[in-house]
Amino acid sequence: MESYTRDPNQPGLLVDRKELIAKLLSKNVNDHVEKKNNLSYLSWAWAWAEALKADANATFVVNMFDGKCFMDINGTAMVFVTVTMFGKPMTCQLPVMDYRNKAIPNPDAFAVNTAIMRCMTKALALHGLGMYLYSGEDLPEEGRSVVITPTQGAQDNIPPEELRYLEDMAIELIATCEQGDPKGAWERLESENLDSEQKVALWTLLPSKVRSALKKAKEL
Repeated sequence: MESYTRDPNQPGLLVDRKELIAKLLSKNVNDHVEKKNNLSYLSWAWAWAEALKADANATFVVNMFDGKCFMDINGTAMVFVTVTMFGKPMTCQLPVMDYRNKAIPNPDAFAVNTAIMRCMTKALALHGLGMYLYSGEDLPEEGRSVVITPTQGAQDNIPPEELRYLEDMAIELIATCEQGDPKGAWERLESENLDSEQKVALWTLLPSKVRSALKKAKEL
């Protein structure tokens, strides 16, 4: 069944994909964040090791463009990396940047390689590992105090198969927003024609940064 995978920590046991993602979402990665020139980066080597612990079949692929491992954009470069975990590929993009987070004109091989590994780490966040860092949070959900909201329990009455579909959609919307296309994410959401209960359940699956981006896109 496509929505299930094997957890290498429990040989022979089929585990729901959402359970494996939940483990990554709750993992505290703060001790492995590196500081450089006032910018923070999650160690790619540690992140990939954790990915392999979570899924021994995890892979990542650097997208190629006319034989090059980057896309040329008016003299600057954009790299794309696809990480496959728990049977699902997720793609992230990242400009080749300097220490000020500015795109580098005609970047050299070292700068491109650095961007690729950072992009791979960012793609891992789409599977849950360190996602809270990109959401502007200090701790993963398990490390933060619980706040009761009007949407508390919104997922309780959603059938399991339907909830898995909403979780996959949430990951897709997050990825689209991370790739700089919140309008496209909003249009994708609208095309589903979800009922009010489904919309509320989906909303609880999205980080605040993505919810804000979708709200702004709606107003455009």
